[in-house]
Amino acid sequence: MRIGLIGCGNMARAIMQGFIETDTFRPDEIIASDKSRDVLDSAADKLGIRTTTNNSELVLESDVIVLAVKPQVLESVITEISDVVAEQKLIISIVAGQSIKRIEEMFDHEIKLVRTMPNTPALVLEGMTAVCCNGHVSNTELEYTCKILGSFGKTEVISESLMDAVVAVSGSSPAYVAMMIEAMADAAVNEGMPRPQAYKFAEQAVIGSAKLLMETGMHPGELKDMVCSPAGTTIEAVRVLEEKGFRSAIMEGMKACANVSKKL
Repeated sequence: MRIGLIGCGNMARAIMQGFIETDTFRPDEIIASDKSRDVLDSAADKLGIRTTTNNSELVLESDVIVLAVKPQVLESVITEISDVVAEQKLIISIVAGQSIKRIEEMFDHEIKLVRTMPNTPALVLEGMTAVCCNGHVSNTELEYTCKILGSFGKTEVISESLMDAVVAVSGSSPAYVAMMIEAMADAAVNEGMPRPQAYKFAEQAVIGSAKLLMETGMHPGELKDMVCSPAGTTIEAVRVLEEKGFRSAIMEGMKACANVSKKL
């Protein structure tokens, strides 16, 4: 099985790295295309994959095609490749904000289409990818898609109506988490901790807390209550965070994120 990625940006490279590190695909089974020869040469040197600047050539050589381009250039890419996309080829889109219906209209002929939304922790094989598909994709093909996307993290099949929520809670959320870690580290520095140590403590606190919730099935509120001793330090921090609108700010930011996703 050969897979081709149209677009060779950060997310595409993360996906290819995951394929190779988990032996999902060998480097010689992966081909990437991009308008930038320098980007392709860099990917080829690092990953050992094949590259081309010709999208149609990539499609003809691949059994599975991943659309990994910016939303604003998707239509021109599809116009370029539509005539050479055979009905049996499986197409996986990671393009933000582009619905199954919209992509089908761009192709203007029957295609097997899976729409996905991965996130950047795929770079360290800890991605979270939402998956939905059109009616031409079989259950076996959907399972295969989840298997290959699972090479760089976890996958979840969802209703397409939830995809904007996925953008807010998963696709964009590494930025919120990074901002929180930075703020936590700044506060620790303000208390006299050297910055490298401050980042290490903040980062591990986030990793450890998330892992504890996932592995135990504990409700987040339960973990919060566990840490908050009566009249203690943590409940005082929680009180101030609530006073400053911590949870409301996160929810409002995610709502704004989802609204922009709906307009793409």
